[in-house]
Amino acid sequence: MRWISGVVGTVLLVAVIASVLRTLVVPRGLYSALVYRLWWILRRLLRLAAPGGDYQAIDRAQTWLGPLILMGMLATWLGGAFAAFGLLLHALSTLTWSDSFREAGSSMFTLGFASGTRPHLSALDFLAAATGPVVIALQIAYLPTLYASYNRREVEVTLLQSRAGEPSWGPEILARQWLVGTETALSVLYRAWERLASDIGESHSTYPVLIAFRSPRPYRHWLVGLIAVLDAAAMQLSLAPRSAPPEARLVIRAGFTALRDIARSLRLPFDVDPEPDAPIQLTFEEFAAAVEMVEAAGFPAERTAREAWPHFHGWRVNYEAIAFELCRRSDAVPALWTGPRDFAYSPFSPERPVDRRPAEDRPESPPTVG
Repeated sequence: MRWISGVVGTVLLVAVIASVLRTLVVPRGLYSALVYRLWWILRRLLRLAAPGGDYQAIDRAQTWLGPLILMGMLATWLGGAFAAFGLLLHALSTLTWSDSFREAGSSMFTLGFASGTRPHLSALDFLAAATGPVVIALQIAYLPTLYASYNRREVEVTLLQSRAGEPSWGPEILARQWLVGTETALSVLYRAWERLASDIGESHSTYPVLIAFRSPRPYRHWLVGLIAVLDAAAMQLSLAPRSAPPEARLVIRAGFTALRDIARSLRLPFDVDPEPDAPIQLTFEEFAAAVEMVEAAGFPAERTAREAWPHFHGWRVNYEAIAFELCRRSDAVPALWTGPRDFAYSPFSPERPVDRRPAEDRPESPPTVG
């Protein structure tokens, strides 16, 4: 049985080291089976801990998902290394099972209370003594990178609130800009989210645990914000192609490229070159109602809703399916135009702030869609 113990210990140790390297060290969006399985298990356990099953309860429970995944990763790596060294010590010595694991734990956590006089085991003891601190140090060094990416993401999501409402919605972005006369700032918004989308595509595919980290406010979510900006750009390009800023095309390209990078890291299937008329879940009736709302806000449409629909459809088909699947898996706030969820819900419409200008300066408020 000792040679079996040695083989199993070697395979387990290699698996642990490979998992640590691909998750914390390799700068590429590699699939992490450990992160995915922890996400799958912990998400379902937290869903059970959400009384009532409404979005507010689910959001409070899922707030713990990201930190628990981090703790689960560390515990799994340390537990796997501990088991691997215990098996190897048992295979290469006459130690009993209890003494083998006792010496493995003593070496891994540098306690030094269980030392042996067998020179041929010293290499294993030294390797175990290095493994524990190295794994812990890598995890600690991993946290600043995670939270730096998280902070960059959430700053832009928070800035979007005044432009798109909570939760964010693409047509609301266009309506608000024309209501308050800030439509010339849309190019700046698209440029900022083009850069953010590229940042998200790199960081969230390399460190997929970031997907599980939620915004500080329950009705904000980075995915919902990204969909809103992409929808706003697609609507502007389809309704007013001559006046739309060139940044609108760039942000759509950056947005669906980022979503595809994340999908590849999670092994989500998607069409890399969808046909412009491929089916989407958003209906023409929903689009037409939104067009009526933005036109009432003063948006200068150059096409009717019927004429613009094929163009908007052709843009949205590039990102809708992946965005909907990620929103479902992330239990994102059920905003308008963001797809189904795994819990009972009614889509939330963004609340528009009350206009406090004098009555003579106040334009007629456009209708909302919800």
